[in-house]
Amino acid sequence: MLGAIARDVIGSVYEASPIKSKKFPLFQPASTFTDDTVLTVAVAQAILTGADYGSALKRLGRQYPNAGYGGAFYHWLHATDSRPYNSWGNGSAMRVSPVGLAFDSEEAVLRQAEKSAAVSHNHPEGIKGAQATALAVFLARRGHSRAELRQAISQRFGYDLSPTLADIRPTYRFDVSCQGSVPQAIIAFLEAEDVEDAIRNAVSLGGDSDTLACIAGGIAHTFFGRLPAHIEAGIRTRLPEEFLTIIDAFSSRYGIP
Repeated sequence: MLGAIARDVIGSVYEASPIKSKKFPLFQPASTFTDDTVLTVAVAQAILTGADYGSALKRLGRQYPNAGYGGAFYHWLHATDSRPYNSWGNGSAMRVSPVGLAFDSEEAVLRQAEKSAAVSHNHPEGIKGAQATALAVFLARRGHSRAELRQAISQRFGYDLSPTLADIRPTYRFDVSCQGSVPQAIIAFLEAEDVEDAIRNAVSLGGDSDTLACIAGGIAHTFFGRLPAHIEAGIRTRLPEEFLTIIDAFSSRYGIP
């Protein structure tokens, strides 16, 4: 989970200023957590406490109202009712990595990923994006190879994971849909040599950089193992104490480095 959050923070400065290069400083003065981090921590807290996903998202989201939420989600966050709004946006995928880390069967991961998405993103593409991301994290956690992960995600969800980053990068643009960002984020992981390389791959596409990096990072951290010390230190200094408490409790319970 800290891997997903690290990618969010590192990618945050490139969302408004996209780049098409892997050569960039990991941390800058403006690097900060965004809605991706807030909502990932909220999903982890829901799993830890047994709260329903919608209530957890609203509670933490309202505490951090300026984290960069999309307009429709911001309205849902502050609405008195909690009806989903048929979103296919990638918000369902960027917050779901704790599900892939916490549950012990493919069926449970897919079921919980759908539940975590459907409170707001109940469009079939929103649910599919969350399930694909959570399943990728789960398969990485279970020691599956990248070839096995590619095949499983492609077959179950119909995502085309055959293009390379070199194929995608020249024409790729900002895209907040699950169908236009989840496959690309997974490819960024599939081509990575290590955790840091997955971040650089995702950001270098020049799209919704913090979310692409968040999705790729959650998978990469699980697959490659512990975050490099300089990345973990850079993240911890930028997170509220409340977030660190939840992250550490979640990691301790589920045996995550």
